[in-house]
Amino acid sequence: MTTLPISLAAYQKRRSHSIQIGPLKLGGEQPLRVQSMTTTDTNDTVASTQQCEAILNAGADLVRLTTQGVREAENLKNIRQKLQENGYEQALVADVHFNAKVAFVAAEHCQKVRINPGNFIDPVKRFQEIDYTEEEYQAELQKIEDRFVPFLERCKVYHTAIRIGVNHGSLSDRIMSRFGDTAQGMVESCMEYLRIAVAQEFSDIVISIKASNTRVMVQTVRLLVQKMNLENMSFPLHLGVTEAGEGEDGRIKSAVGIGALLADGIGDTIRVSLSEDPEKEIPVCNAIKAHFQHYSEKLTFPQVRGTYYNYFDFQPRKTIGFYGIGGGNKPVVATGVQPGTVYVPEQSPEWVFHTGKQKMVQVETGVEFPVESPGTVTPQLPAFVRATLNDLSETFADELKAQPKCLIAEAKTSNVFTELRTFILKLDDLGIQCPVLVSQQLKNLDEGEKIRTACDFGGLFIDGLADGIMVECSHESVEDLTTFGLALLQASRARFSKTEFISCPGCGRTLFNLQETIAKVKKATGHLKELKIGVMGCIVNGPGEMADADFGYVGAGKGRISLYKGKECVKKGILEDDAIVELIQLIKQNNQWVEPQKPA
Repeated sequence: MTTLPISLAAYQKRRSHSIQIGPLKLGGEQPLRVQSMTTTDTNDTVASTQQCEAILNAGADLVRLTTQGVREAENLKNIRQKLQENGYEQALVADVHFNAKVAFVAAEHCQKVRINPGNFIDPVKRFQEIDYTEEEYQAELQKIEDRFVPFLERCKVYHTAIRIGVNHGSLSDRIMSRFGDTAQGMVESCMEYLRIAVAQEFSDIVISIKASNTRVMVQTVRLLVQKMNLENMSFPLHLGVTEAGEGEDGRIKSAVGIGALLADGIGDTIRVSLSEDPEKEIPVCNAIKAHFQHYSEKLTFPQVRGTYYNYFDFQPRKTIGFYGIGGGNKPVVATGVQPGTVYVPEQSPEWVFHTGKQKMVQVETGVEFPVESPGTVTPQLPAFVRATLNDLSETFADELKAQPKCLIAEAKTSNVFTELRTFILKLDDLGIQCPVLVSQQLKNLDEGEKIRTACDFGGLFIDGLADGIMVECSHESVEDLTTFGLALLQASRARFSKTEFISCPGCGRTLFNLQETIAKVKKATGHLKELKIGVMGCIVNGPGEMADADFGYVGAGKGRISLYKGKECVKKGILEDDAIVELIQLIKQNNQWVEPQKPA
């Protein structure tokens, strides 16, 4: 079995080395750092300063600004000076794409520079497959070294840290041609630069590997950690789900992806990329950060072999089918209901748990099943069994093998993800193929509670370990609990129940009013439940990230939009006023349009 970069039976913080970013230390024994990015024009000193202050006042440890040109890079000096005059000493980060010369300038005026390996040296992405000989490929790597080493020397002079930020949507054609659209390619894109930095003894580097697809993001970061371990590297990691969207969906999606990694102790700084005002990202970051402060390194669980578990690639657990649960079916949603609760089947989960009767009811058929406890399992009777990790034994295994059951797994410690993963993997070790619903008793359905649950459960569905989610809360409606359960499954890429919107958080490159545009696109297409639609402010990640989307809406210039089918641009530079109508027409031309239902 492939060596894992983490322990399956215990939560342990990954030991990265500490780096210096101006006055800020990051990594090592430092707490989890939180950050955001401005959406202003970086040439506008007043607006950028004000937005930096709003982000910092919200609790950010550092702020990133887009620097698409030399003028923007040089103006970082004025923004930094103005912030210092106003009493703000926190670090500023320059975000550089496409133009390596800008990074050299920015290194003089800010404390960290983010570069993208996909476009720092490699040509602009054209989605072309290039057949390199080995000699030609090595020549391309030499070009990177020839340009990157002087940049490292510049950063040494000005004590500037670097973020090597790989985005799934902006891998170069060179990497795509050699490795394809794979986790390995994303990791190698990063490792090429890290090997150069190590050879030059430059260690003030933080790494990010992001994707809008949470499964891709999580599995790629896991692979990167393993690769760094093999090459004796300990660089700190920045976590984030790029183009997460906005509102509740964006928050849940971010918590799922970031939480799945933090639950394994991976990550030193986070950013939640919401298509909203940037200061609104910080409370979400802090909620995620606060949750994992309750995870303890002192808790350990029984060692498990995890024979059928693939930490680096999606491989659903094999289970028997139990009335539509498991057996290759999509994960289900179950909720608890109080006596006398009235619910509408069309807005309800597949299963409801009647707390008074201790019965699980299949909503579609009305068939009832008892909910049993270990030690009281009735042989030869189909039933649900509530169980915890401590209940798993050879005797209990024999009872479950005698008659198929569906398990409702609950965690009893603060390390929810680790405990539930151990529970499920131990089932496999015991030869039990019963499907599993992971269960959580919620205090309410406020934002914090949803974020915490998404952090704990997301990784279980990303990895294909659980067969459903059961959420219980005595004073919340069945409809609201169901909506949350479905949103968590969709964010985990386990089950799609509504339109998936992939939208960027915006920055100084954004070419239209992002929030207004997303609202218009959602209003026009939000009823198309089987589609994924991307809304991107510019071309940095737009075409690439939208390879995962069915259709894309991308800023192409002031007042101009380009429309995509997958990663192919099919309509260029159309007027923004006409873009929604054109998008609908494009969907219709591809026979994927459904007329919205009229209100009754």
